[in-house]
Amino acid sequence: MILSRTSQYAVQALIYMATQPMGTPILNKDIAAKLNVPAPYLAKILQSLAKGNLLYSFRGRLGGFCLKEDGARMTLMDILLLTEGPAFTQSCLLGLKKCSDDTACPVHFRWAPVKEKIISLLKETTLDKLAKAVQSGKYRLADLPHAAFDQLRP
Repeated sequence: MILSRTSQYAVQALIYMATQPMGTPILNKDIAAKLNVPAPYLAKILQSLAKGNLLYSFRGRLGGFCLKEDGARMTLMDILLLTEGPAFTQSCLLGLKKCSDDTACPVHFRWAPVKEKIISLLKETTLDKLAKAVQSGKYRLADLPHAAFDQLRP
């Protein structure tokens, strides 16, 4: 249950968007610059999140992306189910196609309780909580100097 680069960028972008005024479209290139991620790759991710009903996508001169609903209700699990796919929580740690209590891999029974705790954490962690943590200045959002995010704080 290791996150793909796509999921990492999606979560970072959504946290950044949650730190911005609600309903204000933000350009892909601006988000990519703030997070130091490739803009074309991020554009594909954001389009996917828009198709998954997490974002609004606006075309044109005043276009961009903005959160579709209040970040307080969007959880990490909502995001990861879109970026990783519905089988995300079902996959075997060792990559076996079938891994269950009946056909277990060598780490299945030790991994299962850890996985359940992770799933619980993902379901209870909202985008709003993460955005507030970043805005507090205590946590970073990307591999950029902390000073680059000073402007995120209200």
